[in-house]
Amino acid sequence: MTKQVQQLDRVIIRFAGDSGDGMQLTGDRFTQETASFGNDLSTLPNFPAEIRAPAGTLPGVSSFQLHFADHDIMTPGDAPNVLVAMNPAALKANLEDVPRGADIIVNTDEFTKRNLTKVGYPVNPLEDGSLAEYRVHAVPLTSMTVKALEEFDVSKKDAERAKNMFALGLLSWLYNRPTEGTLAFLRAKFASKPAIMAANTAAFQAGWNFGETTEDFAVSYEIKPATLRPGTYRNITGNLALSYGLIAGSRLSGLPLFLGSYPITPASDVLHELSRHKGFGVRTFQAEDEIAGVGAALGAAFGGSLGVTTTSGPGMALKAETIGLGVMMELPLVAINIQRAGPSTGMPTKTEQADLLQALYGRNGESPVPVLAPQSPADCFDIAIEAVRIATTYRTPVIVLSDGYIANGSEPWRLPDVAALPDLRVEFATEPNGPDGAFLPYLRDPETLARPWAVPGTPGLEHRVGGIEKSDGTGNISYSPSNHDLMVRTRQAKVDGVARDIEPLRVDDPTGDAEVLVLGWGGTYGSIGAGVRRVRRAGGRIAQAHLRHLNPFPANIGEVLARYERVVVPEINLGQLSQLLRARFLVDVIGYNKVRGLPFKAEELAGVLQDVLNGRRTEDVIEK
Repeated sequence: MTKQVQQLDRVIIRFAGDSGDGMQLTGDRFTQETASFGNDLSTLPNFPAEIRAPAGTLPGVSSFQLHFADHDIMTPGDAPNVLVAMNPAALKANLEDVPRGADIIVNTDEFTKRNLTKVGYPVNPLEDGSLAEYRVHAVPLTSMTVKALEEFDVSKKDAERAKNMFALGLLSWLYNRPTEGTLAFLRAKFASKPAIMAANTAAFQAGWNFGETTEDFAVSYEIKPATLRPGTYRNITGNLALSYGLIAGSRLSGLPLFLGSYPITPASDVLHELSRHKGFGVRTFQAEDEIAGVGAALGAAFGGSLGVTTTSGPGMALKAETIGLGVMMELPLVAINIQRAGPSTGMPTKTEQADLLQALYGRNGESPVPVLAPQSPADCFDIAIEAVRIATTYRTPVIVLSDGYIANGSEPWRLPDVAALPDLRVEFATEPNGPDGAFLPYLRDPETLARPWAVPGTPGLEHRVGGIEKSDGTGNISYSPSNHDLMVRTRQAKVDGVARDIEPLRVDDPTGDAEVLVLGWGGTYGSIGAGVRRVRRAGGRIAQAHLRHLNPFPANIGEVLARYERVVVPEINLGQLSQLLRARFLVDVIGYNKVRGLPFKAEELAGVLQDVLNGRRTEDVIEK
């Protein structure tokens, strides 16, 4: 049977099922094949907050959304064109996001009376007409998989587990995805279990064959490769890009990388990845708790290593005292906070960007540190290198604020030209720098105000360390009021001076006469960019800027803010950046704030921005 192939410019697919149904693996494999095909893409994995919620319940639903296109895209998409629902819970949890007319592929084998009752369906939605506005494809995925694997030496339970590979094969046929990578992946993953490898391979191929032969799918789709900047690309998640960036920063600086960390969602992937790279001189230490992790990292920095610690918001609260110690000792330390929904344990698998004020002020005393935030998964590589540069140049702890959306999401990453990466080589103190052969550990560089970095054991460079205030120059313990005032101001001036050494805030204002500026930071970059594009396509004149350096701000930010009549700041918090801008620059910022554990939708932001352009929304805080 010859089937029609229809051209599309983009599509959004969401795989959804129980946390044990392999939806993250299915989505990841589909993403990897899409990346190898050359489409631009963006992903949004969504995990249950519970480690193991009861099977078939709404809290246990896991999903993976992928947006891919033949052109540049910025977000995982607002709503799926295709929902693959492996059970009633997956259908009910995601149906609200699915637009009318979209395709829904359901695993009918799981729509039993027991499973329907679990999620509050009084009758089967596949039979009561409630899905009439969608294109529903009822496919018995589980039983078809078991049937396809009858000849294989696997249990019925293992055969049923392969239903995600059947679904992956079906979707791979439907959207003309390559298959070689997935087949190679299965061979590698199950190399020690030949029967399981053969069964999963057969399930994948059976799904492909079903799509090719069934009359239920009369059309397959093709999305041509995107036109990207020339270079070599790979798909990368934010946490993987951070890991690679830290390794690159270590090699560029000539410093061995030491990670002191404690596992915490969603930061653990960085610990897992760095532990694989001992060949690059990386040492990882899984500590007994958050405090021990950061303490070991700061000790490694004192010993001449690139000290790094990773965590999420609750862990940052525990690390605060040691980061303050790093400020007092003036040692380089990179502290990475993969923000999640809080407070306390909050929603550990959901995204948020509500730790900005914690990063700026969450330590006792006057203890300023530079704060950076990546704008996308691929940007995590560059932000990690920038954090290493600032920490080692200015001898200061640096906080990096990523978030769960960036950490787990993925996009194409253009491999950098290694020769073009910055030279971060560090010069340690080797000789006394004071009169009469003395070593002055707080004699500062006149430009950066950084103190010398003396590796313990260097002859003649013995000096005091600790959390008690130091005397300027000598580093001796001092309780002098005037010296304390001088040291507090000097440490602040050192961080303020970073502003002279970073890029100015760049503004995207195509017409040059926009009256409204949309200013974002962190993971809102893609949503804001996609929303601004929609407004511009409708004829709106609007400017966009995005902050990657949050302390200090770029030197030109005041001039940029003053250039526009209205400034809109969308944040996944209750207005933390807005508060800072109002206080420092006396700008009547319009905040748009939601804290739902999810990224903004482009359509939602476009509507808000259009209202601001039309003068319908001018209040300080927009609620919608």
